[in-house]
Amino acid sequence: MNRKATALDVAKRAGVSRSAVSLVLNGRGDGNVAKESQDRIRLAAQELNYSPNAIALSLRNQRSRVIGIVSDEVVVSPFDGNIIGGADDVARSRGFVTVVMDTERDAARDASAIETLLDRQVDGLMYVTVGLKPLDVPHGMLRVPSVLANCYDSSPEPQLHHVIPDEITGGREAAEHLLELGHRDIALLAGAADSPAAPLRVQGYRDAHAAAQLNVNEGRIIMAGWDIDAGFHGAMKMLDGASPAERPTAIMCANDRLAVGVALAAARLGLHIPGDLSVMGYDDEARIADTMVPALTSMALPLREIGRAAMTTLLDTIEGRAQDDPASSVETMVPCRLVVRESTGPVPTR
Repeated sequence: MNRKATALDVAKRAGVSRSAVSLVLNGRGDGNVAKESQDRIRLAAQELNYSPNAIALSLRNQRSRVIGIVSDEVVVSPFDGNIIGGADDVARSRGFVTVVMDTERDAARDASAIETLLDRQVDGLMYVTVGLKPLDVPHGMLRVPSVLANCYDSSPEPQLHHVIPDEITGGREAAEHLLELGHRDIALLAGAADSPAAPLRVQGYRDAHAAAQLNVNEGRIIMAGWDIDAGFHGAMKMLDGASPAERPTAIMCANDRLAVGVALAAARLGLHIPGDLSVMGYDDEARIADTMVPALTSMALPLREIGRAAMTTLLDTIEGRAQDDPASSVETMVPCRLVVRESTGPVPTR
């Protein structure tokens, strides 16, 4: 069996003293160890798969090295669990472990979940939601360093930092992709009216048209919902019985399941994607967008990046590394990413 790496092994590989390794991996490197040396130490620790002894660290620092994560349904969701995965990546790389509790969308369980984690002496808390939404922050989260991921404090004067996707820019870049392909009649199946994300994506769609000096056809914006059947019925209303000149040349969807419904409607009507109709998704949902036929162009939600950014913010606060920048004290917005596949193409000739 291979010998477990020690702090001395890390020091030798990084070309520093053992005390420097201890300072950096205990979160006390800033002001004591040069940044370049800190980077070498972390890289060496990663290469050697070295992590400090958690019990010893806890005794020295009077910390548990445990972060509590509460989610509304992320743990039982096949989708947004990537947020927790990204958060856990960062926690483990910095010598922390995570403990996750899922309330399964029962807000009445929020306070008790937080108290349970506080009773375990967690060093900090994170709340994670499936889908962007406002949160009535449980009072217990104000007792320790805390952060919100994919949600935001619903109070008039937010007290917790939140990390969310940049939905307006995502909507704008999705529409811009279609405009750059020559499309001028772009319909939008915009999701559910009660979703905080939906109007932001609609705003992005409007911004792209405004930047291109194009008027928005309000009749082309439909608050359809989120599911496959909503996409199918929404597309059928626009496409069934319409002549080529009357139907949109592209349909932008507020999520990938809507786009699946649009593709089914197009197949029902004998329309080819993207030859007759370009289809744009949103979310880049695994095993949907990349496995559709044709594969779906989509705007990827940065779920893992949100988790990583939220955990980094939280651990920096716990370890005293947080920057005193008022402009970034409440909100971090993470950009979405355009993933171009086969479902979008040039505007068809008519």
